[in-house]
Amino acid sequence: MTSFRILLGVIWIVIVVYTGVVISNHGFGLLAVFFGDMAAMGWPGQFNLDFMFMLALSALWVGWRHRFTPAGLLLAALAFFGGSLFLATYLLIITSRSGCDVQEILLGKSRSAKSQDTIS
Repeated sequence: MTSFRILLGVIWIVIVVYTGVVISNHGFGLLAVFFGDMAAMGWPGQFNLDFMFMLALSALWVGWRHRFTPAGLLLAALAFFGGSLFLATYLLIITSRSGCDVQEILLGKSRSAKSQDTIS
């Protein structure tokens, strides 16, 4: 789990630095470029469409993990729009809070077997 958490930290740092450079060189015009590439029906657009679906799956998992509560829906929106910057941060937090219990990380505290054992 330590290696995974180090990877998450590296991802976070790389995305922050890279995004900072892109913003300083090109401004905040992401959406026009993102959807423009998809409208052009080329490989950049195919990649963007694929990436958008990965963001949707990430958001769906985060929302489901939080049982689609209002906080879960907010986190899901952050997952969709925040991408790997959000997901790396989120995973760092939940791996810390869960004591590295993979079942709890994937399912959430209320669905994990450890929680079910204490409920029974």
